[in-house]
Amino acid sequence: MEPQAQVVEQSGPPPQAVIMQLSMGAMVTQAIFVAAKLRIADLVADGEKHIDEIARGAAAHSPSLYRILRTLASMGVFTETQPRTFGNTPLSDVLRSDVPGSMRDSMLFMGEPWHYNVFANMLHSAQTGGTAWKETHGVEVFDWFAKNPEAAEIFNGCMSELSAGAAPAIVAAYDFSGINTLVDIAGGHGFLLSQILKANPSMKGILFDMQHVIDGAGEMLRAHGVEDRVEKVSGDFFVEVPAADAYIMKHIIHDWDDERAIKILQTIHRAMDSDGRLLLSEMVIPEGNEPHPGKMLDLEMLTAPGGVERTEAEYAELLGRSGFRLNRIVPTMSPHSVIEAVKS
Repeated sequence: MEPQAQVVEQSGPPPQAVIMQLSMGAMVTQAIFVAAKLRIADLVADGEKHIDEIARGAAAHSPSLYRILRTLASMGVFTETQPRTFGNTPLSDVLRSDVPGSMRDSMLFMGEPWHYNVFANMLHSAQTGGTAWKETHGVEVFDWFAKNPEAAEIFNGCMSELSAGAAPAIVAAYDFSGINTLVDIAGGHGFLLSQILKANPSMKGILFDMQHVIDGAGEMLRAHGVEDRVEKVSGDFFVEVPAADAYIMKHIIHDWDDERAIKILQTIHRAMDSDGRLLLSEMVIPEGNEPHPGKMLDLEMLTAPGGVERTEAEYAELLGRSGFRLNRIVPTMSPHSVIEAVKS
């Protein structure tokens, strides 16, 4: 008697459907970008509206815009409350430009063609180790931003939004007491530094970045009431940074490969007091198959600046090669951790 064939019941969608859904992520990015670019969430902030009214306000083609919003609504970004009538949801609310926690600049950054098209050249990075950004634009990312100020402003807006989400978690998780002067290396417009100083009234700060970046920091520092406690210094962190007893860098070291990261860290090592502290705010990659947002961010690092997200062991090695010793890693309520190092 022939054995009966074993029937295997499938507990979820077929792999073909799942992989197809994942591959369509590019369309989702662009749909969200279109909504952010056209300020759709702002247009329906005061109540749901028919697609024709939304399209008039956005100077868009109503039938086409409807198809995009219908798709987004199926994912919880906007809601179709009546046929062809849309309102906001908690997800679309963060696309508004006038709310705390807005992510509009970040969604513009993700979808603008000058950034989005870089991912089409990821194969170049996989095959050569070079950046897809240079393959796309002919120059490396930060050189490109220096020559394209409007795009750089969107990038800086994205960085500020990400700081707004991470900074409270960093301030809550890490004990900054005992620090006299904290240097925020490549600190942008100073949001993170402002939050740390507000929580530590006796501390002074130095905001260190390129001149064209810190030129725009005054409003941020004034708004948070710390301008009189912050010295703004411009320079090149590959060459020299101000002397102090503590340094913080949020999402900076991940922009660089090991060789260039070590040069930055060695510059800080030369300037830092012997008993000082180095604080890196980064996403520490877990080992194995565990999902983590840092693993997706690592693809941005691979293709754009040529940097890398690192594991705890990789940070320990990087710091050791730079004259530091990894002291501890402090997790926060966000995906960021605070990596504390001291001179070895």
